[in-house]
Amino acid sequence: MSAEAATHPVETGIPPAAKTAPARRRRKRHRDNLAAYAFLSPWFLGIFGFVLIPMGYSLYLSLTKFDLLSSPQWIGFQNYLAMWQDEKFLHSVKVTLTYVVFSVPLKLAAALVVAAVLNRGLRALGFYRSVFYLPSLLGASVAVSVMWRQIFSQQGLLNQVLGFFGVRGADWIGDPRFALWTLILLSGWQFGTPMLIFLAGLKQIPKDLYEAAELDGAGRIRMFFRITVPMLSPVIFFNLVLETINAFQTFTPAYVVSGGLGGPIDSTMLYTLYLYRKGFTSLQMGYASAMAWVLFLVIGLFTALYFASSRRWVTYAD
Repeated sequence: MSAEAATHPVETGIPPAAKTAPARRRRKRHRDNLAAYAFLSPWFLGIFGFVLIPMGYSLYLSLTKFDLLSSPQWIGFQNYLAMWQDEKFLHSVKVTLTYVVFSVPLKLAAALVVAAVLNRGLRALGFYRSVFYLPSLLGASVAVSVMWRQIFSQQGLLNQVLGFFGVRGADWIGDPRFALWTLILLSGWQFGTPMLIFLAGLKQIPKDLYEAAELDGAGRIRMFFRITVPMLSPVIFFNLVLETINAFQTFTPAYVVSGGLGGPIDSTMLYTLYLYRKGFTSLQMGYASAMAWVLFLVIGLFTALYFASSRRWVTYAD
């Protein structure tokens, strides 16, 4: 190699601008990523500060004895083992399962029937949608629960109406035979949200399916079960999962109607109400945290069972 070739680098033929283009693209991609993370930072702060970190701390507390006044004491799985010797805990599980089993089908059935009626093209459809949705909009409020308590009390509106016809009403709130059923009726009355979802799903079903079935001589009931229900099954599945989760987490109606005691004779002692009483009345926050994690696992189990069974009864358009 000559001295001249050694002192002068070999030209590659690539323009300088082409060499810097990848670097510019990397810098632009980096700036775009920083902007995206900046916009996502409130969400990250929320998910870590209000969800993941509290959940982790709650899991830690569930393995301790903690009364909010002293430092947590590590006791392992004793809180979880103590639940199965707690008769009131087992009773709250029974009450909650009864509430879920009856309230969820009642709410979904009412929502589907009303949605089917509204789908027939009534006048002032928007007004009826708003009227039926209003109870769901106010459903979690204390005011609705107080109103419900006044309606079903011994001197309430329901007994006054029954007395007008010469029928003696019961103490619907004070009788353990009926107290839980008043909460189930309250849940069924709040069918507005699943109704709107059902109504949106009904409008997506092709009309020609009904026309073809009508030409074949199918009646309305047969078309409902042979066309409407199968075509609406993904929406039914969606509402079923959401309403089951909401039913397990019901707290306000039971607290207000029973005065926070779960009475009479623990007939309205839902799981969440017992959890609240353990944590903030008895100050057994470790035990309450363990109850919260059991509820989380039970809801996850029900959701997994729903998804596993959906292959057998949920029909998709494709």
